[in-house]
Amino acid sequence: MVRIFASILAADFRCLEREVRRAEEAGADGLHLDVMDGHFVPNITFGPMVVSAVRKLTSLYLDVHLMIEEPGRYIDRFVESGADGVTVHIEVCRNPAAEIEAIRSLHVEAGMSLNPETAVESVRPSLSRLDGVLVMSVQPGFGAQAFMPSALQKIRKVRAWIDEDGLDPQIMVVGGIHRDTAKLVREAGADVLGAGTALFGKAEMAKQIRILKGA
Repeated sequence: MVRIFASILAADFRCLEREVRRAEEAGADGLHLDVMDGHFVPNITFGPMVVSAVRKLTSLYLDVHLMIEEPGRYIDRFVESGADGVTVHIEVCRNPAAEIEAIRSLHVEAGMSLNPETAVESVRPSLSRLDGVLVMSVQPGFGAQAFMPSALQKIRKVRAWIDEDGLDPQIMVVGGIHRDTAKLVREAGADVLGAGTALFGKAEMAKQIRILKGA
């Protein structure tokens, strides 16, 4: 069964502790934290201090998604703040292998993400060194966007490569995830779904998590 990571971007930051507890009690498998710098994407969210604050509230897996330029300058700070996994974007990695090894050397999981317009083939050379591949099914930078069906073919290709080569990376999908799109990405081969509005925007989060898992 797929795992569900609740995206903090959609939480009510006026009462972040309550929102983290709510996700934990509802059965989320982890928390997805989108870090945006206003350069790589047009929005700004938060930095290591918020990651550290969330870490103190929960033992859930913290998946830190760096939507930033020059991610290599900040990887260690986010790991020190409590990240269990760090995902960087292929679009800003001049040397993907070096970025991956920098993350893994800090004893956390390494992920690589690609934007909707980026060719999926760009991540194939790195698959054997990755713990995860994040397929963006919306344009990065904002929440509550509509799912882009073009992501499904990318998921299928990555799944085929992983299976053909006997590799271990998990396929994660973030963006526009709800009851109907969750079914599509599960069928395409995704392992982890990141959802924000579909969880924090609902009163019965536990029920929504079961729906997204297909239970």
